[in-house]
Amino acid sequence: MDPVISVSRKPLKVHLVVSADSPEFALLTQSLTRTSLVGLDAEWKPVRTHQTSFPAVSLLQIACQLNAERGNDSDESGESVVFLLDLFSVPLPALWESLRDMLASPDILKLGFRFKQDLIYLSSTFCSQGCDPGFDKVDPYLDITNVYNHLQHKKHGRSTSKQTKSLSTICGEVLGFSLSKELQCSDWSQRPLTEEQITYAAMDAHCLLEIFNVFQEKIVKEGNSVGNTTDLSNLGENLGLKEVFREYNMSNKILTTKFCEASDIVQATAYSDVTQIIAISGGMIPKLSCRSTMPMDEILLKIVKKYGEKILLKESDKRPKTSKKKVKKRSSINGICKEKQLEKYDEWQGTSPWDPSVGGDGCPKFLCDVMVEGLAKHLRCVGIDAAMPYSKKPEPRELIEQAQKEKRVLLTRDAKLLRHEYLLKNQIYKVKSLLKNEQLLEVIETFQLKISEDQLMSRCTKCNGRFIQKPLSTEEAIQAAKGFQRIPSCLFNKNLEFWQCMDCHQLYWEGTQYHNAVQKFIDVCKLGD
Repeated sequence: MDPVISVSRKPLKVHLVVSADSPEFALLTQSLTRTSLVGLDAEWKPVRTHQTSFPAVSLLQIACQLNAERGNDSDESGESVVFLLDLFSVPLPALWESLRDMLASPDILKLGFRFKQDLIYLSSTFCSQGCDPGFDKVDPYLDITNVYNHLQHKKHGRSTSKQTKSLSTICGEVLGFSLSKELQCSDWSQRPLTEEQITYAAMDAHCLLEIFNVFQEKIVKEGNSVGNTTDLSNLGENLGLKEVFREYNMSNKILTTKFCEASDIVQATAYSDVTQIIAISGGMIPKLSCRSTMPMDEILLKIVKKYGEKILLKESDKRPKTSKKKVKKRSSINGICKEKQLEKYDEWQGTSPWDPSVGGDGCPKFLCDVMVEGLAKHLRCVGIDAAMPYSKKPEPRELIEQAQKEKRVLLTRDAKLLRHEYLLKNQIYKVKSLLKNEQLLEVIETFQLKISEDQLMSRCTKCNGRFIQKPLSTEEAIQAAKGFQRIPSCLFNKNLEFWQCMDCHQLYWEGTQYHNAVQKFIDVCKLGD
């Protein structure tokens, strides 16, 4: 069974392809013949710098926006489906020629976000499995960064700076909701993939289609000689994407459903004459082909003509680049000394600054730098005092002064911060984990923090402040929120209690989001065990 992520208007179907003879593989075959627009992304295990070979891509995401099916006028176009190709499970020779055809097909516009690096790694991965010469061309192609720049130019009526924006930032500005990139550096080589990883990977590819749809409709509305809007996909699906993120962030759950039998899918693909057979490892498996894809409509053709580009890899791109920086020589004694300094922070040692024996009040307090900002919010959610730096880009000495003044332990993932010699006499801990939930558990275990259910959601997640002791009635909350915060009118008749932060005056209430968050941290901290 594959996951289906629930949205308000239409479910986004996500198919995990783990076998070349699976129903999902056959459905991918069919979908590539019914699409003129795909979003591409790839995932691989994080690697250390100065590696002599490219990392192996473990997951390839293909998001397809489907056209109306041939001979079926009632079929609804504009539906999106995402395929996650597990390259550790599917034989790569079964995919190689078909992916190469799709990447070079003039009938399919490929969307990506800085996809050239992904293509280099993808090509290297296939070459390592005997699929030589790999991939060296994506045409036509449109980078979402350029789409964003065009949208900003239309919005402001002037050329925008070519500053690099993250995909999360672009999603926030174009779609109204930021992508969570928490799982970007997770270990994509581990199997099975978690539900959170599957959702993250699907969203990364699907959001490319949604951003393009905004771009396409705005061009048409502004009379950019692209055509009329009658053939455009329904832009209301963008609202669906917001609901996807909101639903996932609040409940952290993925719904599942059954798909049609393999025989039904294979039968549905018969009209396209795409079912071919090739020999792999002594057996016979179906090979997908997108050579009989449907041609682009007039609107998409004009967009490709005006804004389309291509990715072409040179031979030099296919070789890992070695660092040409000269390394300063240093004595072995100095090197050993520095190494021991860094080892000191691998495991927590010493007395915490809040310990009563050194003049503390016994209440754990942390200072989280910008690299563990998400950890700070998680600590606040379980009732732990977790401050952020005074400024957005603090100097190391500023962090230390703040930690000393407020009797806090500085939490960081910045290895460079640990190299400052004046930090040796201060309390600092390097967080090892990458994911926020794991970071939270690491800090709880390392500092032997006692978390109870009563502590959950007892601090303001916005500013780290405490709440007023007495809850506010609905009338009092409405009065307190005037000119400051909007309270949804649907809450007025629910007889809820409201709580207000004493520092930033933010209002909170025990709604669905509150209860979902409480349950999440009960599960994460294993308080129910």
